[in-house]
Amino acid sequence: MSEQYRPPDYLLLVAVLALVILGLDMVYSASFVIAHNSPLYRSDTYFLTRQLGWAALGTVALLVTLRIDYHWWQRWSVPLVIVVLLMLVAVVVTNLGHAAYGAQRWLRLGPLPPVQPSEFAKLALILYYADWLSRRRGRLGDFTQGAFPFGITLAVVSALLMLQPDMGSTLVIVMTAFAVVFIAGAPIRHLLLGVVVGLAGMGVLALTAGYRLRRILTFLSPDVDPQGGGWHVLQASIALGSGGVFGLGLGASRQKFYYLPSAHTDAIFAVIGEELGFIGAVATLALVALIAYRGYRIVVHAPDTVGALIATGITSWLTFQALLNVAVITATVPFTGIPFPFVSFGGSSLVPSMASVGILLNISRHRKAFQPERNRFRGAEPRPVVEYP
Repeated sequence: MSEQYRPPDYLLLVAVLALVILGLDMVYSASFVIAHNSPLYRSDTYFLTRQLGWAALGTVALLVTLRIDYHWWQRWSVPLVIVVLLMLVAVVVTNLGHAAYGAQRWLRLGPLPPVQPSEFAKLALILYYADWLSRRRGRLGDFTQGAFPFGITLAVVSALLMLQPDMGSTLVIVMTAFAVVFIAGAPIRHLLLGVVVGLAGMGVLALTAGYRLRRILTFLSPDVDPQGGGWHVLQASIALGSGGVFGLGLGASRQKFYYLPSAHTDAIFAVIGEELGFIGAVATLALVALIAYRGYRIVVHAPDTVGALIATGITSWLTFQALLNVAVITATVPFTGIPFPFVSFGGSSLVPSMASVGILLNISRHRKAFQPERNRFRGAEPRPVVEYP
């Protein structure tokens, strides 16, 4: 089979860059009040300048991973997972763990800014599972060689995340892993068993931790405790409702004046809705939908199994995380902290996300004259590749 190298998927790149630019604007708008008033920052542009630095570093990471053949990541997938697991352990059991906002999710390494290993774990696990599943194509139907070891590794990572605790990242990783193993061809009965076990585990976690149970009760009736547990949900709803159709205008948000917690991080979508209105919120979701469409299009036209699985994982991760963030802000699901990809403040989220887009773009550059679809997608017949426009 002859392989063709074509330009990367520019529509995907444009959608990602549009979200990054939107994020820079909204981070400044949502953060300048606390940056101006706090003696720790002493500059209205404190968070903006740092996000610009992270965006520049993320752009470099995107360009580097774009130029690396995606097969190269197969040989490094195991070392990357080991490093990430060690970082997750260090967060929980060593003095390097850094606590903030009631959770210990960050790792402080000397003078460097704190990093959140869970964000790097998402990409590392995708690369690992893509390599692992592509090498076990004929054995996925065997529970002891497929579903069982897959479930054990996923359970270990989930347990380390929940010790921090980080329910949001755990949900994103689990949903992404299930998407990857489904595309790899795992039997439906094994997937259903995993869903049952996962739901049972979530139920146990909710009932054994008082604050999680309170979050669920607050989600059902936020007005019962408007000054406590319901504060975040109600203030986000006020922000979205205040924006109306066209919004209050850039920089005109009122909720960022200490009403909306984490306005420049996890709750930034509420500021988007308040300042840009329903139209701005829908446009933001349209960019996410475009990323999902182009990403899954790359999955369909990937030249081999490992490329299809990596593309599935990256696309699912970014899409699921964005939708979970919006679901939290719109009170569709119980509150959990999770950043909006490419938009929320923070280098631990932005840099790995942009690096993953570079890998996705590299996969989009590869073409073969014919794709053995039977080897990739649950029994489909081989067919000619349909080139991108």
